Amino acid sequence: MKKIIIHWTAGVYYPTYYEKEHYHYLVDKDGNVHNGIFKPEDNEICRFGKYAAHTGGGNTGSIGVAICAMAGFKNKSSVGNYPILKKQFESAMALCAKLSDKYNIPITPQTVLTHYEFGKKNSKTTSAGKIDIIYIPSYSWVTPEEVGSFIRSKIKWYKQKFEA
Repeated sequence: MKKIIIHWTAGVYYPTYYEKEHYHYLVDKDGNVHNGIFKPEDNEICRFGKYAAHTGGGNTGSIGVAICAMAGFKNKSSVGNYPILKKQFESAMALCAKLSDKYNIPITPQTVLTHYEFGKKNSKTTSAGKIDIIYIPSYSWVTPEEVGSFIRSKIKWYKQKFEA
């Protein structure tokens, strides 16, 4: 595996069957991690219906991690009834640190990124224009342009914590 791509589901606080089909790991409102239907290794070579299709144009070699939240999100002033909770965000960052270690994925902007960042870098894919993740309610001062760096810093912090 070469990348970790981080999402929000744009859904409610617990994963649906549909979401489990599209992400390898999903984090619910309590910080519990749910396995998707497909293993990360299923995305080494993407075959129709036999992999987690989480990032249009970027599934091959990528692990999809999703935070179950953000249904109804419009902007930072109107986040809907399911904002990302601090507990689940932190759990997702800790999970990404463990995945980075397990699959030997360095934590860089090219290898650990949000769906939003992937879409910006790959404007000719169906991921272009995706907004997950541009806002983290628990860390409201982080701008959309800073979210990816903030996430990578958190993952690095957890990775160091686990190594200590």
